[in-house]
Amino acid sequence: MTYEDTATGSAARIGPLLKERGWTLAVAESCTGGLVGSAITDVSGSSDYFVGGVIAYANRIKRDMLGVEERTLEAHGAVSEEVARAMARGVREALAADVGLAVTGIAGPTGGTLQKPVGTVFIAVSTPLQERAEHHRWSSDRLDNKRLSVEAVLSLLEKMLSG
Repeated sequence: MTYEDTATGSAARIGPLLKERGWTLAVAESCTGGLVGSAITDVSGSSDYFVGGVIAYANRIKRDMLGVEERTLEAHGAVSEEVARAMARGVREALAADVGLAVTGIAGPTGGTLQKPVGTVFIAVSTPLQERAEHHRWSSDRLDNKRLSVEAVLSLLEKMLSG
């Protein structure tokens, strides 16, 4: 199965699950640079539930547009579970959506550290009922690390909506 199959499949399956709840969706992306929103809008009819997204590549945007606290960024770094969760909550509020998705990570090939090597990614989903985050460590090239992150966040949302 290719990235396109998985992303489009998960993106297509979340639509009916969101619509049956009457929920809307917003995304906050850092390392994926808009690929999550792109996968969602590849599905015809996504305008019924997708309100938009924020590409928060700079910490300033995470802070000013998504409400991620400076002390959270300083204490945990932009690539952390705490920041991913804050981004997911923040995009829900900023775009007045019911569900927020967030991705933050180090796509590579540069930018990694011993503590957070290239391929380190945190994803988060925030809904009116629950919030979940996951940590992934991909070992591919930059584009595949981004694609794997898209698949992971869409899959997490699908699991949460299905179960």
